[in-house]
Amino acid sequence: MYVYERKTMEELQSALKGNGLTLSNLPEKGRCLLTTRDFHPGEVIISQEPYVCVPNKSPVYSRCDGCFTTSNLKKCSGCHVVWYCGSTCQKLDWKLHRLECEALSRLDKDRRKCVTPSIRLMVKLYLRRKLQSEKVIPTTATDNYNLVEALVSHMPDIDEKQLVLYAQMANLVNFILQQPDINIKEIAENFSKFACNAHTICDSELIPLGTGLYPVISIINHSCLPNSVLVFEGRLAVIRAVQHIPQGAEVLISYIDTTGSTMTRQKALKEQYLFTCTCPRCIKLGQSDDIQESAVLEGYRCKDEGCNGFLLRSSDDKGFICQQCDRVRDKEEIRKIASEVKSMSEKALMSLSSGNQLEAVSMHQTIEKLQRKLCHPFSISLMQTREKVLKILMELQNWREALAYCKLTIPVYQRVYPGFHPLLGLQYYTCGKLEWFLGDTEDAIKSVTKAIDILRITHGTNTPFMRDLLMKLEEAHFEASHKLSCKNE
Repeated sequence: MYVYERKTMEELQSALKGNGLTLSNLPEKGRCLLTTRDFHPGEVIISQEPYVCVPNKSPVYSRCDGCFTTSNLKKCSGCHVVWYCGSTCQKLDWKLHRLECEALSRLDKDRRKCVTPSIRLMVKLYLRRKLQSEKVIPTTATDNYNLVEALVSHMPDIDEKQLVLYAQMANLVNFILQQPDINIKEIAENFSKFACNAHTICDSELIPLGTGLYPVISIINHSCLPNSVLVFEGRLAVIRAVQHIPQGAEVLISYIDTTGSTMTRQKALKEQYLFTCTCPRCIKLGQSDDIQESAVLEGYRCKDEGCNGFLLRSSDDKGFICQQCDRVRDKEEIRKIASEVKSMSEKALMSLSSGNQLEAVSMHQTIEKLQRKLCHPFSISLMQTREKVLKILMELQNWREALAYCKLTIPVYQRVYPGFHPLLGLQYYTCGKLEWFLGDTEDAIKSVTKAIDILRITHGTNTPFMRDLLMKLEEAHFEASHKLSCKNE
């Protein structure tokens, strides 16, 4: 087994060489990818098709198993589980789906309802392994089951409740496949690998579409100060440099949203990925800069609305002291406003769930007013509330008010995200779209230009999304020139 694994890694090492990369092992971190040449911002470091992938399941709409679109779908007449947008996607997927279709067709209706995307992903994993072992589907150095076997599962670190869940899911997979040579313990371990290594496949605007397993991409380690970004072009996972990466440096991406405090990020990474981050941001935990940043992002505002100082707990634990003007804010006053925010948030969620968007947006606007009294202006929770209001206002087509909220989020995005971050670029793009729609062409040009400056690094320039965005900028320039010429006449 060891010789076989070593051969797999040697073949992968040889394949990575052409990308300017090398596979290495680092103390405390395990396998990683190092550069063997310099990479520059916007340059593709590596890309990979999924070993297996599935679209998300939604009560509202289905997605094509091939391209994840929601248009012109027809259900597979055999299994009645999988959807395709047409014959092209169906034919490309047929070798694998033929076996999956047979397996799913054997299930009764109740069991078919239990087939979640995670279950399907595992079923497809074993069927793809079978097809590759029978040479029906070819294998390559970057596309083979041995790379899945080499992924870390963290099984010793998983609690008993989760292990029981994995065992139950493994039994269902085993029942669906009905292959006597499959080991239930191995299936359970692979579910643990999915939890730590699978990626959410998103569209160009970072809207989740499905889940995929990319064994080579999974080798790339996390940092809360990443030098690269993962984006998707269809189902293809693409890693691009967002800063200059010198030869011999480790390629690093972020596994989580890095906007929170160090403690929040550490908690999220420990719960989802079962490791403690030691990146340059995280090693500052407890230091004065880190304490200040946490107080700004997740703490309270000064009682004086003209002061932007951050608050720290007083030594007697009776209140919070502004570190800029020394004003004390009463603990009970904070608790009262926080309780109002929590109560209103629960009601807003109920309104949104029942489809009452007007009521929900009104409640979220009330929450935002309360949070302005409670939270620091750069608070993450205040930003998130404004994002919710923005989303609902856009659904209600209240463009002018939506633009006002979008503009309020930009300064916080600029603070919490690095210069080249897709979310910052996309927020500028949203701002530009709203400005253009409202006839503010000059402002729209500025916002879309800022969006393109970022997104050409994170997304490249040759995707349909970016070509469309560049075309929009040209149209906006033309419209502005036309308005100016009409004005001069």
